[in-house]
Amino acid sequence: MFLTRLGYGIVYFLDLIYEILKATFDVAVNGIMKQNIDPVVVEIETVLERPVSQTILANSISLTPGTLSVDLDSENNIIKVAAISPRSKEDIIPFEPYIKKMLE
Repeated sequence: MFLTRLGYGIVYFLDLIYEILKATFDVAVNGIMKQNIDPVVVEIETVLERPVSQTILANSISLTPGTLSVDLDSENNIIKVAAISPRSKEDIIPFEPYIKKMLE
């Protein structure tokens, strides 16, 4: 059990680094060079139940360039996210399944 959770933690960390690098490139190209900025605030419903899992997800979103967690409603499992351009839920929180398997 512990080794499985540790494995998901490692995969989460590697995926987070990959998403940060991918978002950095995207912000550099679309945000700075093309000036293709259309800021939006979206509400994302999460499947995570524990407040610590939701907090890690919100912090991971804020670490990724181009997105910022604005509000976390733990009771309703909703995170408000500000993004520099419209994106799908899967693009904003691709690491949610790893956090779920790691902590819940």
